[in-house]
Amino acid sequence: MSMHPPRGPRRAASGTPGSVRIVGGRWRGTRLEVPDLEGLRPTSDRVRETLFNWLQPALSGALVLDLFAGSGALGMEAISRGAARAVLVERDPVQAAGLRSVVQRLDAGAQAEVVQDDALRWLQRPGAAAGPFDIAFLDPPFAGDLWDAAMRALLPHLAPSAWLYVESPAAQAPAVPRSWTLHRELRTAQARAALYRRVAREATAGGGQA
Repeated sequence: MSMHPPRGPRRAASGTPGSVRIVGGRWRGTRLEVPDLEGLRPTSDRVRETLFNWLQPALSGALVLDLFAGSGALGMEAISRGAARAVLVERDPVQAAGLRSVVQRLDAGAQAEVVQDDALRWLQRPGAAAGPFDIAFLDPPFAGDLWDAAMRALLPHLAPSAWLYVESPAAQAPAVPRSWTLHRELRTAQARAALYRRVAREATAGGGQA
């Protein structure tokens, strides 16, 4: 749910901030405000609904990381659908404050932690990432070309059989280590949405980067 062009959230005619909605689970229909910040492009309702249909069997009791949280729709949707806990990392202080307001409004403080920090810096701090995470959402700013750096920092914090969601421009498929296998993929005019599953170490011939 990252901050990047080319497509912004829907806004009212007055130019006021728009919103996205949680599409399933106990908070279904809840609106999450999207502030008028340049480049903020939430994952569409259609893509999120498809993604969470793919993930539904893995959500119950899962520990989730929404690394470039933006509107928080991915992390909050995961909790809504049964995840035990989610950590939402967002660099922008205004947006992070908005996420904390959402958590308070939904009385979700026991399940959702909002971290206001640069995602890569946070991952590299000893003991900062309280993993291992069962599911991670990786949707960095498209213009920043952060996929490789984010994966290198993120993968050590993921469980042996974790799920990894990667969103990128429609014509771009970021490289993932060979110890991960593509589970499902969806392309729209704006983005490629891909869900990967980590292959158990004992089933990975020849080892390699995890």
